Amino acid sequence: MKQTFSLQLSPEEAYDDLLFKQAVLKKAGVPAETAQTFARQTRRSIDARGRKVLVNVEAELFINETPGSLLDHFPTYGNVANADPILIVGAGPAGLFAALRAIELGVKPILIERGKDVRARRRDLAAINKEGIVHPDSNYCFGEGGAGTYSDGKLYTRSKKRGDIRRIMEILVAHGATEEILVDAHPHIGTNKLPVLVAKLRETILNAGGEVLFETRVEDLILEGNEIRGVITQNGDPIKGMGVILATGHSARDIFELLHRKQVLIEAKPFALGVRIEHSQTLIDRIQYHCAVDRGPYLPASAYSLVQQTNYKGVQRGVFSFCMCPGGFIVPAATSPGELVVNGMSPSRRDSKFANSGMVVSVELEDLPEYQKYGPLAAMHFQAEVEKRAWELGGKNQVAPAQRMVDFVNKKVSGSLLDTSYQPGLEAVEMREVLPDFIAARLAMAFEAFGQKMKGYYTNEAQLIGVESRTSSPVRIPRDKESFEHPQIKRLYPCGEGAGYAGGIVSAAMDGERCAERLVERYVMRHGA
Repeated sequence: MKQTFSLQLSPEEAYDDLLFKQAVLKKAGVPAETAQTFARQTRRSIDARGRKVLVNVEAELFINETPGSLLDHFPTYGNVANADPILIVGAGPAGLFAALRAIELGVKPILIERGKDVRARRRDLAAINKEGIVHPDSNYCFGEGGAGTYSDGKLYTRSKKRGDIRRIMEILVAHGATEEILVDAHPHIGTNKLPVLVAKLRETILNAGGEVLFETRVEDLILEGNEIRGVITQNGDPIKGMGVILATGHSARDIFELLHRKQVLIEAKPFALGVRIEHSQTLIDRIQYHCAVDRGPYLPASAYSLVQQTNYKGVQRGVFSFCMCPGGFIVPAATSPGELVVNGMSPSRRDSKFANSGMVVSVELEDLPEYQKYGPLAAMHFQAEVEKRAWELGGKNQVAPAQRMVDFVNKKVSGSLLDTSYQPGLEAVEMREVLPDFIAARLAMAFEAFGQKMKGYYTNEAQLIGVESRTSSPVRIPRDKESFEHPQIKRLYPCGEGAGYAGGIVSAAMDGERCAERLVERYVMRHGA
């Protein structure tokens, strides 16, 4: 017999297996000593609005019955070694899930990745952290799994397509993610576990007859009239297929420049730019969980989400937190020498003593009049100039410019900086020398407002570390809303974050699946028929 319950539990009851089972049995009116009972959670969310933190849980109780799997989706991957090929450029979440979906549909994916496999990437990440050496094809953005591999591994998305989200989650579980991601309201995997999972996704693709080409950079397109027939690699090798899914991520500036040079239609796109804010995790826990000392042994490291509208010279723009990483680290995310970019990540346990979050300002194209000469690459050139300035002021290595929060608002260079999770180190500077005036002024306004929303947030025990500039792509590659095909170049399917159609692991994965479905339906199935 199976029963379902909605419970409000203490953190101890929600996160201790024995106490949780006792709570469910009590709710069901079943004696604790009853044999052959099994309780599990199917949904869990933390409610910290009151002084006492509660955990809302949807639970199932099985009595004299074996519980089935939480998974509904068990994909089957036949052998596609001899099937029609499609090309997928970029092995991030969009590219990997496009490849898996293509295999399900009986098509051979050829996955082309400029970077290295997850294991080989580690050496290049060590080089940027310890020596300040940036490998332009292998870094925190480029390589197997894309930027998502070495991130917090957040799986939260604002998409309303719940069935599609569940499908992505279940494929991740089938490849090694814990079933906890099906339960938590704000699931994450953790940067320490993502590389193993990504490698298993690759194994599935290879075992089904797909191809994965590492250290293979696309340098030209094979265009015949208004159709794309393939790509040319850095070695001059042509690779052809029935169509091309372009899933190169938000940092592949050379691809945007290639498209522009080939007169393929692209558009400048608004994005957001700012800094990383780093607090102690204990301080954020005290604010969010209303605790006097620390969060205790059961509650996870707390997160926050902040937004504030600001008015600067009569123009309103939003300032908002982005990719908040509880118990996390700040990492150098540059993709070329001569630039400085920071990003955040968290291990699965979220047990670092630091909390960090992007704090960014919306940048509209009208904010960049002096960059309009660059046409569709206007926002990209603005982004690149800010990153170059951060690199110069940090000392022309990967040491990041930084400033304590209250000092920044008061326009004072910090006499000392705090401990940090950012391994290459920090340099005390006036961040207004790094950030454009309209960004810095809005951040200063927002910090004081955030201090009213979260008492204790606005403090000199927090510091700004810059710059956070790769929030989303500064370029959009247009596509038809229904067919997902580029409006000018047939057989070209712009996909994922880099094309401007996703923001995060799950939304990118979903977009990859949709692009594969549209391409296969239009060109492969009809060709076969």
